[in-house]
Amino acid sequence: MAKGALIYRQKRATRVTHWIWAICLFFLLFSGLQIFNAYPSLHIGREAGFDYDNAALALGGVQNGDALQGVTRVLGHDFETTGVLGVSGGEVRGFPAALTMPSGQALATGRVIHFFFAWLLVGTLVVWLVASIVNGHIRALIPTLADLRRLPGDVADHVRLRFHHTRDYNVLQKFAYAGVLFVALPLMIATGLTMSPGFDAVAPWLLDLFGGRQTARTIHFVTMLALVGFFGVHMAMILLAGPLNEVRSIVTGWYRTDAGGEDDHAA
Repeated sequence: MAKGALIYRQKRATRVTHWIWAICLFFLLFSGLQIFNAYPSLHIGREAGFDYDNAALALGGVQNGDALQGVTRVLGHDFETTGVLGVSGGEVRGFPAALTMPSGQALATGRVIHFFFAWLLVGTLVVWLVASIVNGHIRALIPTLADLRRLPGDVADHVRLRFHHTRDYNVLQKFAYAGVLFVALPLMIATGLTMSPGFDAVAPWLLDLFGGRQTARTIHFVTMLALVGFFGVHMAMILLAGPLNEVRSIVTGWYRTDAGGEDDHAA
C-alpha cells in the first residue's frame, strides 16, 4: 500500500462516467450475446447466408446418435463444445443461458436492452469528452515522448509487480485507457451503426468503410472480446496495485501516492 500524500486524482466527471460505462458495458455484453444467438455465426465480406460456408466463427449443434453435440467452428476447424457453446441445457444455442440477457431466447427484449444502453453509452462518452477537454483531463491520457522513453522500464516494473503510485498515469495505463476511449468504444459504436439498415440509408459510406454489415458484425464481436480482455487485465491490476487505494480514487477522487515521491508534498 502506498504511504505518501493523498492527492485529488480523479475529477467528478471522470468518476461518474466511469461507473455509467461500467453499467452500460455489463448490459451491452450480455444482451449482445442474446442478439448474437439469433444468428451465431460471423463472416468476413459482403455475402453470407445458407448458401455460403465461409464462416470465420460458427456455434451450432449436430445430432450424434441420441444426443445433441455442440460444435464450434473456427476458421474451418471444428471443436466439440457441448455444454458450453453450441449446445447447452439440452438445446441448440450459441452461448449458454447464463451468459445472455434475458437468459431465454428473447431477441426482441435483448435488442431493446442493447439499444437503450448503447445510446446511454454514446451520450455518456460525449459528456466525458466535453468535460475532459474543459477540465484538462484528456491531456493525462495522451502518451508523450517522455512516456515512450519510459516504456521499457514501465513494462519491466509491471512484470516484476512493482507499481508506482503517482499523480499521473503510467505509460501503459495511458495506452490502455486511450485505446479503449479513442479506439475501441468509437469502433464499437461505428460498427453497431453499420449493422443498422436505417442508419445505412443515412450514411451508406459506412458499408464501404467496414466492408459490409457482416464484416462490421465480426469487427463488433472481436472488439467486444478485446474489451472483455481489457476488463480482466484492469481488475487484475487493481488487485495487484492496492485495491482499496484504487477503488477510493475512482469513488472519491482521492489517491494515496508513494512516500517520498514527486507528489509527497501535495497532502
